[in-house]
Amino acid sequence: MMERKLAWLFKNLMHRILTGAIRHGNFSVTWPDDTATAYGDGNGKPIGVRLRDTATLRRLVINPGLAIGEAYMDGGLTPVGATIHEVLVLLMDNVRGHHVPVLAWNARLRRWLRPLLQANNALRARRNVAHHYDLNGALYALFLDRDRQYSCAYFQRGDESLEDAQAAKKHHIAAKLKLDSPGLELLDIGCGWGGLAITLARDYGARVLGITLSEEQLAVARSRAEAAGLSDRVTFALMDYRNITQEFDRIVSVGMFEHVGVPNYKAFFATIKRCLKPDGIAVLHAIGRFNGPAATNPWIARYIFPGGYSPALSEVLGPLEKSGLLTTDLEILRLHYARTIAHWRARFAASRNAVKALYDERFCRMFEFYLSGSELSFRLSDHMNFQIQMLRTQETLPLTRDYMFEGERTHRFAAAAD
Repeated sequence: MMERKLAWLFKNLMHRILTGAIRHGNFSVTWPDDTATAYGDGNGKPIGVRLRDTATLRRLVINPGLAIGEAYMDGGLTPVGATIHEVLVLLMDNVRGHHVPVLAWNARLRRWLRPLLQANNALRARRNVAHHYDLNGALYALFLDRDRQYSCAYFQRGDESLEDAQAAKKHHIAAKLKLDSPGLELLDIGCGWGGLAITLARDYGARVLGITLSEEQLAVARSRAEAAGLSDRVTFALMDYRNITQEFDRIVSVGMFEHVGVPNYKAFFATIKRCLKPDGIAVLHAIGRFNGPAATNPWIARYIFPGGYSPALSEVLGPLEKSGLLTTDLEILRLHYARTIAHWRARFAASRNAVKALYDERFCRMFEFYLSGSELSFRLSDHMNFQIQMLRTQETLPLTRDYMFEGERTHRFAAAAD
């Protein structure tokens, strides 16, 4: 009797949430008792989900931001007549711009807990990085580009291949670093599998130190530098950014700032200030958000990027200003990451059997949910990418940004000639 009452209670609560949240589209829910309810205005492709049991309902009512991903992973939520991506498109398209109380309450709690969740000291930062980046290296080779760029690509036209867009991203950043003479000493904070560092050494003559907290990435990066014959100009180290002591002509960080955590922004920018020569240039490329400070989605924080956070610019520029660095250029890349992840998602789907052989079905569902949710956070929610150029001395750069465009044009002409 009590179990039936709880089932009725959670079904009723979920129904109220969906009635308020789903205003358009053709969405249906098949409940654990095999009854079905329709939501939305009935327009568009029919998209449904089946909920397995009362336990799934209870979790969805209490914390939907966490539970929907978990339920998809463990089979508690199954798409009906649609993919999980189509389900998420409909749900996210409906909730954007609308106040959904249960989502707002959970977001408020996560925001209150943020100093604890993002207290990424050196030990915790290394553990968090290992959670995602020390997975089987074969996994990333299945869906990333050949250079293993695991960050936002740069689509100058919009119809480029993933390989071309990732190459364009590297040269776009290089233009902002103004690598106009060979032999410049460059620090790459969060170097990944070494692709950017190797490109800047090979194509621009820089001498690069790349640092990472991932042992898997370190081994691959070192092997790639040796294979490219660049071990004399590119070195990699397992090191926390806070432990760097030497000075550099250039500093770059791509896709790493999201793992720093708001409590550590002061230390991050202090490190750049301390390690950048007086006439040096630094460029930071990271994920941000348009709508102001918030908190990381709880499912992403638990399963994908523990300790991670994509900040609002208001949270970044304050600590940057206090560091004494000068912000000399700021660019927002709006939909570039949505396009990038769409490529990754398609490649992952094409390689799903190979991924399942590496891990299992639950892992495949976890990664599908991660890629779909991430793409839609850029396409339908408030996420974007930003690139900030920083100096210690105003006179370091020309008065206009023409040198950036000229640098990119020069590289394109050289690549076309090859």
